[in-house]
Amino acid sequence: MRTPIDPAALDKYFVKADLIPAIAVDVKTKAVLMLAYMNKESLQRTLETGYTWYWSRSRQELWNKGATSGHLQKVVSIFADCDDDTLLVNVEQTGAACHTGSYSCFFKQIYGEPEVR
Repeated sequence: MRTPIDPAALDKYFVKADLIPAIAVDVKTKAVLMLAYMNKESLQRTLETGYTWYWSRSRQELWNKGATSGHLQKVVSIFADCDDDTLLVNVEQTGAACHTGSYSCFFKQIYGEPEVR
């Protein structure tokens, strides 16, 4: 069972804005999977459940990643940047992270040499 989170402890991440960027990274492959936004409530739910919750700017509602698709993100760790206004969320990704069905949302190369695999 997870330890309850004091909502006041999360205030420092939302001083500059009500929404902060949250970058999801696959803990195994180190691939950047997606960028989404969290508000205080979605961060609190993420910490309480161990699975990612985001704020959908288009739908204006909380969104539990993978709840309908089954492509869940189990949280391994979360780091804040030096300014406490961006989060790096290390996850165990089940299935595709992108709504297009791609493993990562970052698949459209616009510059540079092709990646060698």
